[in-house]
Amino acid sequence: MPRRFSMQLIMGIALTLLGAGVSVQVWLGGWTQVFAQGSSTVIRVAGSTTVLPIVSPAAERFQIRNPSVKITVNAGGSGVGIHGAGTRRLDIGLASREITPKENNRYASSQLNSIVIGRDAVACVVSSEIFNSGVHSLSKQQIGDIYLGKITNWQQVGGPDRSIIVIDKETHRGTRHVFMQYLFGKPNARAPGARLVTGSNNEEQAKIAQSDAAIGMLSMAWINDDVVGIGIRDGRQVIQPTLENVRSGSFPIARNLNLITAGNPVGAAKQFIDYLLSPEGQKIVEASGYISIHSPQAVSQVAGSHSK
Repeated sequence: MPRRFSMQLIMGIALTLLGAGVSVQVWLGGWTQVFAQGSSTVIRVAGSTTVLPIVSPAAERFQIRNPSVKITVNAGGSGVGIHGAGTRRLDIGLASREITPKENNRYASSQLNSIVIGRDAVACVVSSEIFNSGVHSLSKQQIGDIYLGKITNWQQVGGPDRSIIVIDKETHRGTRHVFMQYLFGKPNARAPGARLVTGSNNEEQAKIAQSDAAIGMLSMAWINDDVVGIGIRDGRQVIQPTLENVRSGSFPIARNLNLITAGNPVGAAKQFIDYLLSPEGQKIVEASGYISIHSPQAVSQVAGSHSK
């Protein structure tokens, strides 16, 4: 086959594949020509299922305005988000807790950077049947004793004669870190009273709703008629899990919703983060059931904070 004809044939095949969206490399006479489909920039995002309801719709809107940018968004938990940013497998990690000193040391070369895009709180939640039976609040001590297995029947805290179904979360989940930090002062505290371990907020919400005797921990944005947030009793005072109480600083299990990057964000990732921090992005935060960072009342305390 003449060289000129073979080159034309190979180039024709390459252009055909390119039209189908395939990247092609062609070797001709010792040199390489690379044909790449489009010039899209990909932003890899994953982590906390608490932050996910903010980032997913924001990513859709951002991509419509920036068609050359593709954003992939996945769940996995706060630990996954921080690890992904630390290993640079992710451009943006999602975390509903603070970075720990251990994580900062482990990923020291990446210089982990945390950007707050909203605020939330973790509520102690129960099945609606338990709430309707009269368990509207519990003390910190009672909740801790339930997770330690010292209290095993709802009757012991004023409820029906029914065994407590204690639901825990996977250890790398940000919601668990904040909840356990509040109860025991240790984000990785064990919960020997737990009978079931769940992952995402959605999974735990479903398990509690399906039960008539469960207790668990959820972002306040995931509370509904079947999964009811109960008050935290402190002496005679009962502090309800409401956004107003989170804003005022009276609810004790408040937290930041964070984006984690390796160093300061640049390029398309920075543009997306800037969008989330903009007035339009903060409207998505509020529409998701969380508190905007531009709220007139700042959250005065954040559970599970660590000095870096």
